[in-house]
Amino acid sequence: MKHQRDEAISVDEHLARLLDLVHPLSVKTVPISPALHGAVLASDVHAGHAMPLWDNSAMDGFAVRSADTSGAPVPLEVIGEVPAGSSWDPELLAGQCVKIMTGAPLPSTADAVVRIEDTSAATTGWDVSTVQVNLPVPAGKDVRAAGEDRTAGELIARAGEELTAARLSALAAAGANELNVRTSPRVAVLITGAELRSPGEELARGQIPESNSFLISGLLAESGTTAATIVHCVDDEHLVRAKLAELSTTHDAILSTGGVGPGDYDVMRKVLADQPGVYATRVRVRPGQPQCAGRLTGGAMIFALPGNPVSAAVSFELFVRPALRAMQGHGQLQRPRLQAVAAVGWRTAGHRLQVLPIVFEHGETLRCAPAVAAGRISHSVGGFGAAQGYALIPAGIQQVHPGDTVEVLRTAP
Repeated sequence: MKHQRDEAISVDEHLARLLDLVHPLSVKTVPISPALHGAVLASDVHAGHAMPLWDNSAMDGFAVRSADTSGAPVPLEVIGEVPAGSSWDPELLAGQCVKIMTGAPLPSTADAVVRIEDTSAATTGWDVSTVQVNLPVPAGKDVRAAGEDRTAGELIARAGEELTAARLSALAAAGANELNVRTSPRVAVLITGAELRSPGEELARGQIPESNSFLISGLLAESGTTAATIVHCVDDEHLVRAKLAELSTTHDAILSTGGVGPGDYDVMRKVLADQPGVYATRVRVRPGQPQCAGRLTGGAMIFALPGNPVSAAVSFELFVRPALRAMQGHGQLQRPRLQAVAAVGWRTAGHRLQVLPIVFEHGETLRCAPAVAAGRISHSVGGFGAAQGYALIPAGIQQVHPGDTVEVLRTAP
């Protein structure tokens, strides 16, 4: 394991180094399916046909020749019905119309639709042979024109865009049948720590409930990796080294928490010491200053995060999440940064970037307040449970005052 120079580096420097180590995942050509939700497009997709394919009705009503309605109210002869999915293209003569359903193809000789609420039946009920049109309609009224949404060959989605529900729907509607995608990376979460016990176990002095597996696997799931491998391993150098070697050949990335400090019992630091592609450094950020990451000889990237839960979460947000998104070829690696107004004041980290968990207050202006005590961020896991995002306070600012505008990342709805 290589050690960075003694001087701490910036968040941007550390992230840039990590991104240089990223290997894009392989591209798969697969049939379009709802199961691709969360995958990332590896190539642009263009419309296979016009959208809509043909002029169609935007309303339930009657397809008419607009000129026949100019003297409304007027009676028109109903010669049939065109439901959605029908291929019938009736010829309308002067004074004739057809019933039509929303989405049904507009007859070639019609140029408008009269909404059903703007008509009166000459006889009782919907099934009539004559209808009275009560209002004149102009040509094009309540008609969806062929190609008005997208023309054939027009760009629908770009490489690097995530397949959301809306985007998958649009691609299916545009006639896409196969997509070039990168699915989510295979990620393992390695949990070590002699003091950790499973939730519900009786705790002796010095022991604590293990919670980082819930934290990291949950952050992965919220970032689109829903099938992470969770592995628990005792604090034994040989066992941890063997487990890393095994996981490194079957996963794209491995995340661990804790054990990277200078202490005699920091097993992860000792295990990673013989990995030439892994480096340790200090980053000018609070929390999350000690960072250890790189590429294992087995192939996987390793992110050995700090053990304190909030430090681990901040490290995930700043470094791990962008790196995993880069593996998938995301065009947008980081969350958009928003502006919020500080509802209360707090002391900052001074010479380091402060990443403070916050909650939001909604109103005419987005306001935020600390979710944990600003001076005890890294281990305040109880208060962190309510956090909805992070305030990012640059180095050099000593105090945030009520009413100050601060930059924030929103991580929860």
